[in-house]
Amino acid sequence: MSDFIPTVPWPALSRNLVAILRGITPAEAKAIGQALVDAGFEAIEVPLNSPDPLASIECLIKTLPPHILVGAGTVLTVAQAEAVAKVGGRLMVSPNIDEQVVRTAGRLGMVTMPGVFTPTEAFAALRSGASALKFFPASTLGTGGIAAMKAVLPRDARLGAVGGVAEGDFAAYAKVGVTIFGLGSSLYQPSMTADDVALLARGAVAAYDRVFGKEVMP
Repeated sequence: MSDFIPTVPWPALSRNLVAILRGITPAEAKAIGQALVDAGFEAIEVPLNSPDPLASIECLIKTLPPHILVGAGTVLTVAQAEAVAKVGGRLMVSPNIDEQVVRTAGRLGMVTMPGVFTPTEAFAALRSGASALKFFPASTLGTGGIAAMKAVLPRDARLGAVGGVAEGDFAAYAKVGVTIFGLGSSLYQPSMTADDVALLARGAVAAYDRVFGKEVMP
């Protein structure tokens, strides 16, 4: 299988953990974001169906260290991708694969992780230059489904699992080639405080390190 060339490569993060902050507000973004960074997270996604998501993204970008990858999830249109890039977002995550949206985000210099569930969708995402594939919902597809698709995908395709994924699942997914994990409700819910999130984030980081080690992942 020939290699593919992503428009923007997946970055070398200390841990390939993406915090999904669905429902966060701008008022709490700074404290929650700092709690995640202090715990060891380096990628944060604010879904666009959150309250005033662009303001939250902009707040995170302005207050967190510049190496932290911040962007949006549930990006469905070209206009939304452009809006995220305009406020400085560098990560574009979607629940589906729309090649025009992925190509636009890539041209804007954004790391892209579109949602896929079938081989057809996976190859469409790679053809559009996706940085990584987001198997979603991963809990429905399961490790067996991901393993079957990995057998036909380019060997250097970056694989992520999102949807019903928690820290106890890392080892099983790692065995089938998944190295990126998006954590949503198992990490953050709107009723949580920064201290609540910090506790869960530290647990997720510890679990990740037990499976992958602490060195920077390729």
